[in-house]
Amino acid sequence: MVEKMLKFVSLGRHMPDKRAAEARAHDFHEIYAEFIAEKAAEQASRCSQCGVPFCQVHCPLQNNIPDWLKLTAEGRLEEAHELSQATNNMPEICGRICPQDRLCEGNCVIEQSGHGTVTIGAVEKYINDTAWERGWVKPLTARRERRESIGIIGTGPAGLAAAEELRRKGYKITVYDRHDRAGGLLIYGIPNFKLEKDVVERRVKRLADGGIVFKPGFEVGRDASLAELRSRHDAVFIATGVYKPREIEAPGVGLERIVPALDYLIASNRTGLGDTVPEFESGKLDARNKDVAVIGGGDTAMDCVRTAVRQGAKTVACIYRRDRENMPGSMREVANAEEEGVDFKWLTLPKGFLGMENVEGVLISRMRLGLPDATGRKTPEEIKGADFTLKADLVIKALGFDPEYLPGKFSAADLSVSKWGTLRVTPSTMMTSIDGVFAGGDIVRGASLVVWAIRDGRDAATAIDKYLENKARLRVPQAAE
Repeated sequence: MVEKMLKFVSLGRHMPDKRAAEARAHDFHEIYAEFIAEKAAEQASRCSQCGVPFCQVHCPLQNNIPDWLKLTAEGRLEEAHELSQATNNMPEICGRICPQDRLCEGNCVIEQSGHGTVTIGAVEKYINDTAWERGWVKPLTARRERRESIGIIGTGPAGLAAAEELRRKGYKITVYDRHDRAGGLLIYGIPNFKLEKDVVERRVKRLADGGIVFKPGFEVGRDASLAELRSRHDAVFIATGVYKPREIEAPGVGLERIVPALDYLIASNRTGLGDTVPEFESGKLDARNKDVAVIGGGDTAMDCVRTAVRQGAKTVACIYRRDRENMPGSMREVANAEEEGVDFKWLTLPKGFLGMENVEGVLISRMRLGLPDATGRKTPEEIKGADFTLKADLVIKALGFDPEYLPGKFSAADLSVSKWGTLRVTPSTMMTSIDGVFAGGDIVRGASLVVWAIRDGRDAATAIDKYLENKARLRVPQAAE
């Protein structure tokens, strides 16, 4: 092992080459090049193969990272792919969009010792893109066909992961989604420069070819109630995600061209997919030649500022009430945005919006950080008399998302929700207050990461299988004594 591994003492950390900011800021292509085989093996060989793999511990999917790094270093890529695929339904997607700096790479032992983390995400992407190119990704097949059917609401990562795992067990799967394409936020919420859509589409095609039925343009509550879906299926899994934008209360917030982040990102992604989007065509959701202000400090805000740059905005500013060290978004994404010309207004808070019909500017308060709150984060406090005005004729609100009220939307008054509006489930079974109805992903845990949604989808599949197996046993007539 020593010959192939533990090379962190002699080899430095190296990411795949990144396109220059001046070039990438004018298109929506992914910004990182692929590793070549030699470089992937070299970077994988830096792994210390430590006794307690903190990279794996801090991965929501518990991916067996040290082992597939070792296999990559040894040139055994097909085996590395099989190991990676065993715990993750979308490894090439996670390799692109997971905030590795906060998860596996951020907890890498050699990073803590000052040698620079192993480039886990880039190697994961390389392994699994290579698998697709070389035909190692096998068609989805069922172990045996079962008579039970399962309805899944939502084609985001939780829904797709559950669908794959349950279909593999032989269940008949139908997936419903209100959008016209499968993929949820992977298709409509994440920009191409982080995740090109053909990467998602080939995953969806594999599921459809494996016998999973997709029902796009189907909205539960409009086309069928939850009760009607329950009558069609032996179990139902709710994986709708959270889409309701959080609002900001400030004078002038109702002016035109103050828009929710998701509306803006969906319009951009639809346009990139070739759809005609009237609000984009009219300029309402197009940043071209505009002074753009994005409010928020999470990954969605980073997607918005970097999209605005690519659409040809005159200026792009990010308004965030805390400082750089206390923002929730990925530091890697912040660095990419800064390279592309985004102006970060740290310790600032919108106080009002200026304009007659369309927004023309944002009145901003300067902030300082006070004492920590209950979560340990320092509380922003306004600095009196330090207001200023920022010119803006497009303001994008990236303040986070809340769940829609599903008991009303689904005509299911007995569907229990928490005080935050998320669905209540029994943790050990992932079942909601309605028998046979399960839930997972953001609609249960609140807005979170794609990798956590995949984990929930896989766990839900296990819980649903156990539930249906128990029901099947109860149906078997008892032998006469």
